[in-house]
Amino acid sequence: MIMRIALFLPNWIGDAVMATPAIRAVRAWNPNSHIIAVVRSSVADVLHGSPWINDWLPVDNGDSLFSIASNLRAREVDQAILFPNSFRSALIARLGRCGQRIGYARDGRSLLLTHRLHAAKDARGRFVPAPILLAYNRLAEAAGCPVSSNRMELFVAPEAAAQAEEVWQLTGLNQHEEVICLNPGAAFGAAKLWPAQYFVQLARMLVDRRGSGALVLCGPAERDLSRKIAHAANRAQVHSLADFPISLGLTKACLQRANLLVSTDSGPRHIGVALGKPVISLFGPTHIAWTETFAANDIHLQKSVPCGPCQRRTCPLDHRCMRELTPGEVFEAITAACGFAGSPGRSTWQLL
Repeated sequence: MIMRIALFLPNWIGDAVMATPAIRAVRAWNPNSHIIAVVRSSVADVLHGSPWINDWLPVDNGDSLFSIASNLRAREVDQAILFPNSFRSALIARLGRCGQRIGYARDGRSLLLTHRLHAAKDARGRFVPAPILLAYNRLAEAAGCPVSSNRMELFVAPEAAAQAEEVWQLTGLNQHEEVICLNPGAAFGAAKLWPAQYFVQLARMLVDRRGSGALVLCGPAERDLSRKIAHAANRAQVHSLADFPISLGLTKACLQRANLLVSTDSGPRHIGVALGKPVISLFGPTHIAWTETFAANDIHLQKSVPCGPCQRRTCPLDHRCMRELTPGEVFEAITAACGFAGSPGRSTWQLL
């Protein structure tokens, strides 16, 4: 009899990427099982091409709980592993009659779980900043699937690779020995954003000092920001992805072709790391510990300020944690990672 396993995947792109070591372990320890990904439509594409998933069950906020549960019941799930900590995910698993329901005992959902894990808290009852990646690994291990590696992993579909080739051809990026992607957006909130003018200055430095080509990435809601940065850079070698069909598949394929990524602490950062690219990660209000990737190619830059890291979505003060991180310092980190020959390195440089 084939075991049927439902993986309730994270709701954020970066978190979904950090779950890949755990997903890979579940597949490795259940090679003949039928694995179902219960995942938001907006996140599913980041895992497209993965050999670990047999079936996809899209779940969006507007969908009826009972409709989703009905789809799960029809699949006769033996085991559900809940990566999100939400009450909703646990309720769906329970209504879907999933046999085992493994998750963290949070948000008042303990009674809905059959196997409960607990996250560390301090003396005041606050959760201690700790890598989400390791928390996801614990879920896999609770399901009987030891995790042998923390390496994040993604796959690029052939059709997405062909789209990226078209981007390179149409923009002329294929004429550059070194192409650096810039990711200025962050879905978490404005506090994670590095000033747009800093990206403009950095793009000019890349062209003028390194002879690089630059591609400014964006999601559907960030097209204007991407266009403005590319336009303000006033360099023919700087291009925006905004005028191409935006998708996670295309973003993955572009990052696979690039030499390096400079990114806020957001989804593309994790995608770049998972694809093995050097990534300069710009941290402001968030604890690095939460999104630690354990990858040598993930280079963290964060200024030490009295008010941070505050974990706020918007800054109530002067956003000094990001303003004090200068384009010159980021350029130096790029130089340390790539050298002057355009050949990516694997060094890590933390700026505190």
